[in-house]
Amino acid sequence: MSENRLRIRPATAEDVPTMLGFIRELAEYEREPEAVVATEADLLRDGWGEAPRFAALIAEYDSVAAGFALYFTTYSTWRGHHGIWLEDIYVTPALRSHGIGKALLARVARIAEEQGCPRLEWSVLNWNEPAIAVYRRVGAMTMTEWSIMRIADKPLAELAALDAGSSESL
Repeated sequence: MSENRLRIRPATAEDVPTMLGFIRELAEYEREPEAVVATEADLLRDGWGEAPRFAALIAEYDSVAAGFALYFTTYSTWRGHHGIWLEDIYVTPALRSHGIGKALLARVARIAEEQGCPRLEWSVLNWNEPAIAVYRRVGAMTMTEWSIMRIADKPLAELAALDAGSSESL
């Protein structure tokens, strides 16, 4: 692949419509298209508002938006240091197999290194063998002893309500 064909750059607020399009494509690929409720306003607020919650990269291939990576800072109490969680990495189907995903992953890894992060983490669906193969080739390990737990929507509100009578603040 010619170096000048691929460009990875920080996402800007102007990229939000493209990012949301990629997020919807990713949800379709992951078999949950109805799960995307994010709006352009949400991404603008959380990526470029007063208190940014994430950063993102855009990959361009032959000057066409080809994919993105969205990440944010985490903290490891055991390591005593922050790390990076890669929330999404996506390359549009027509441009896969050009090294774009690996290049996005490498750029996030460089950002982690530049920030002194001892780890970069992400999740992958267990049926996504093409992605898993790429991740293993770059040295990523599957954390089989850990399970991701999630609480959302009504159960989250119900759990939060249990704290309503607490005299302690968090």
